[in-house]
Amino acid sequence: MAAARLSVVLPVLNEAAGLGAALQTLAPLLARGAEIIVADGGSSDPSAALAQAGGAQVVNAPRGRALQMNAGAAQANGDVLLFLHADTRLPANADELIREALAGGARVWGRFDVAITGRPRMLRLIAALMNLRSRLTGIATGDQAMFMTRAAFEAVGGFPAQPLMEDIEMSRSLLQLSRPACLRAKVQTSGRRWESRGVWRTVLLMWRLRFAYWRGVSPQHLAELYR
Repeated sequence: MAAARLSVVLPVLNEAAGLGAALQTLAPLLARGAEIIVADGGSSDPSAALAQAGGAQVVNAPRGRALQMNAGAAQANGDVLLFLHADTRLPANADELIREALAGGARVWGRFDVAITGRPRMLRLIAALMNLRSRLTGIATGDQAMFMTRAAFEAVGGFPAQPLMEDIEMSRSLLQLSRPACLRAKVQTSGRRWESRGVWRTVLLMWRLRFAYWRGVSPQHLAELYR
């Protein structure tokens, strides 16, 4: 695992405004041998061109985060896969932390703690609760930069082809292989979703969606509610 190559997969859709900065933060990992793959879901902005200029390999994929991540993984050459949102920033030594977490084989997947950037102070509490819930349940979210061995990804068949809650379902599948490595190092993710919709409104919506998913409501219907 010390020599394992890391492939970072970014699913994007019209992320030109922030993609250049995202790729700049990944430049040190690229210099250390990591592979950066941008899975574009049909952007109408210059996302693909910016990705290529930033040293990433661009993969065209059907729209949908799960489909895009699977398409990116299919083109990846790494032994370890890291799935990263375009508005999430990794710690500088993320590659080293991941290799250490997966060394020995006791854990085959994991995630980082998350910090949510933004003005509302409530975002710090939300992030702390997300990290605690994940540590207790073993369920990770996409905001926490999920990573896994290629063997684990292939063993569970990749992300389920559903429009929402694909990260929860993926976590459930991976839990059959091992508990996650819950790294306390933090990724920084944008709080724009909470700020644009309202912090409390977004929190209540997400809990409502999670409860409905637990009750068996289809991801397709949940995606309509989310939009």
